[in-house]
Amino acid sequence: MKTKDYADLHALEEEFWWFAGMRDITGALLDPICAGARDRMILDAGCGTGGNLSWLARYAGNGKVIGIDVAAEALGFCAAGQHEGLIQSSATHLPFADSSFDLVTSFDVLMQLPGDRSDEQAIREMYRVLRTGGLVFVRVAAYEWMRSGHDEALATQRRYTLGELNEKMRNAGFNILRATYANTLLLPAAAVRRLLLKRIGLADKGSDVTPLPPKFEWLNRFLANALRSEARILRNPRARLPAGLSAICIAEKTK
Repeated sequence: MKTKDYADLHALEEEFWWFAGMRDITGALLDPICAGARDRMILDAGCGTGGNLSWLARYAGNGKVIGIDVAAEALGFCAAGQHEGLIQSSATHLPFADSSFDLVTSFDVLMQLPGDRSDEQAIREMYRVLRTGGLVFVRVAAYEWMRSGHDEALATQRRYTLGELNEKMRNAGFNILRATYANTLLLPAAAVRRLLLKRIGLADKGSDVTPLPPKFEWLNRFLANALRSEARILRNPRARLPAGLSAICIAEKTK
């Protein structure tokens, strides 16, 4: 990512439709299994510019939320936001002892890790640092056929089907508690746009995480509401969305 990408990310994390809506979806999935006043040690593995660190505190009680990221620029924005417990490190080599955390989160990180099977190494590391009974929440971008200029701009290494993500989690030893796609309602429009551009020989350029032009700011609420509609569906513990732009897995370390 370029410096401008981090600056845009930091500026948009609070109100931009993608971040606001996906936090609602994350809450819908995590609230039923992380409810209560239990004190937890939480690790956000790949915290970026810190948008989720304060939000995750709802699950920490009197515990602590730690953020790691490989990019010093990203951690600089975290520090400017008064976040503490920041460490520069890759998700593939977590600088923590075994069984240190109760909850580990990974938001759109696995697909960015360079190197063959680096995502599997990161999953094994998350398993290692979790305590028995601890939970992991992993979200990744879905479908290789949805690759676009956004992926090029962010150096995305891989995209996943939900089945592929689940298999990697199981291979690391995790017991899957819940798995679903998300950003389902917007998938058809995104697919038509990206596939049409490819068909006519054009390509998206640059990251999608950029401010909307002033005349299209109304879209922010519309798109956020689409994701919030999905969050309402996913509050049902048995609900599972069949397709989407994101794949999500919640799993437990049982031994």
